[in-house]
Amino acid sequence: MKLIFERSRPGVRCGLLPPCDVPKALPAAPLRSCPPRLPEVAEIDISRHYTALAKEAHGVNDGFYPLGSCTMKYNPRINEEMAALPGFTGLHPLQPVETIQGALEVLCMAERLLCEITGMDAMSFQPAAGAQGEFAGLLLIKAYHASRQDTVRKKILVPDAAHGTNPASAAMAGYDVVSIPSNERGCVDLDALRAAAGPDTAGLMLTNPNTVGLFDENILEITNIIHDAGGLCYYDGANLNAVMGIVRPGDMGFDVVHLNLHKTFSTPHGCGGPGAGPVGCRQFLAPFLPGEQAVEQGGGFTLEQSTASIGRVKLFYGNFLVVVRALSYLLSLGREGIPEAAQNAVLNANYLMTLLQDRFDIAFSKGVMHEFVITLEHEKKRTGVTAMDIAKAMLDYGIHPPTMYFPLIVHEALMVEPTETEGRAALDEAARILHEILDRAQSDPAALHSAPQTTCVGRPDEVGAARTPRLRYSFPAAQ
Repeated sequence: MKLIFERSRPGVRCGLLPPCDVPKALPAAPLRSCPPRLPEVAEIDISRHYTALAKEAHGVNDGFYPLGSCTMKYNPRINEEMAALPGFTGLHPLQPVETIQGALEVLCMAERLLCEITGMDAMSFQPAAGAQGEFAGLLLIKAYHASRQDTVRKKILVPDAAHGTNPASAAMAGYDVVSIPSNERGCVDLDALRAAAGPDTAGLMLTNPNTVGLFDENILEITNIIHDAGGLCYYDGANLNAVMGIVRPGDMGFDVVHLNLHKTFSTPHGCGGPGAGPVGCRQFLAPFLPGEQAVEQGGGFTLEQSTASIGRVKLFYGNFLVVVRALSYLLSLGREGIPEAAQNAVLNANYLMTLLQDRFDIAFSKGVMHEFVITLEHEKKRTGVTAMDIAKAMLDYGIHPPTMYFPLIVHEALMVEPTETEGRAALDEAARILHEILDRAQSDPAALHSAPQTTCVGRPDEVGAARTPRLRYSFPAAQ
């Protein structure tokens, strides 16, 4: 399809404003010397352009979306309606607290419910995404050790199956990252962890269930090892969808947690935002939380900031309307619905895995939770068909591919997470399609190398796109 600049025609406008009938108030200094190079299009051109773009995008409302570890589940429309209420959308963050009592109550209520789910004592909604929540959580750990003049703790331990943002966030926080290998079952190697933990350990970053979908049966021993070494335990909440309402990170021994409201708690996810990655902690870390906290006081609500706070990690109070959506989801499901959603996520993952494991190799099939990992290493050796080929072929069937080539401890990996919002019929159909794709891989492997064939964009040169990306439109030379 044409870019919006390619639709542009000189002199075309989509707004008809009368001439200015008052003196111009802007001084000359900040004005442009020449107008910006914006597309010149009519309103109908804009409408058709973005409608065409929407038709070429694939989202949860378009079809099956088993994007492993990212919990791409259906977002109930009631959440959107709550976030669109004028009393929320019309707020300004600099309003006096007496005029935003409802918004502060939302923050307090969401904090109370999410602390109950995670086993934490306090939570900040400032971080705008999971990675920023990780960074904020690590800054809490850093501030805690600094407050005790414990300056020798320079290392963060991270399992080799961790999400890639974990070591990146630790490095950004100024820590040295120590990779802890997985054992043959896909969980943390306890001997390696004991050997790495010591007086220079600031903490451990871990998600449980982990990235191969397994709940680590040694989780209490893992957190005890770190605490005995004087470090703190950080819980990456990316996979909380499998255990919410059933087991709490705080009860596993974690001191800090970040949540992905845009994953687990059913708010829009993808395309760069908006997201929300609130960071929660135990009481002894609460004084270090970022920014101002909404607190209940004297029959109303106000904002307070600790003198020990690490400071703001985002302007004001985070992406507030995402919190509204998450609170709507929490109140809709309630105490019974939250664990039921987690149970159904686990059920769906195990059901789909069972439909596939007769022909597909499952990396770790015993006791999986919300997701499982297929390895196509043997298929690649037999037919030359890779995980990338299978993923691209899925696009021709209207299925968004799962996460590819992750975690790195599994070769030719496809990480599949069906989530709880898919019905049995959808899972049956997905299994049928994957079996059909595997048949094609074995009978005509060359055909899969050129997949997809029916999408608006075929298979691009991904290496070239990564190394020499074209990020700007090249305007034609002036005539």
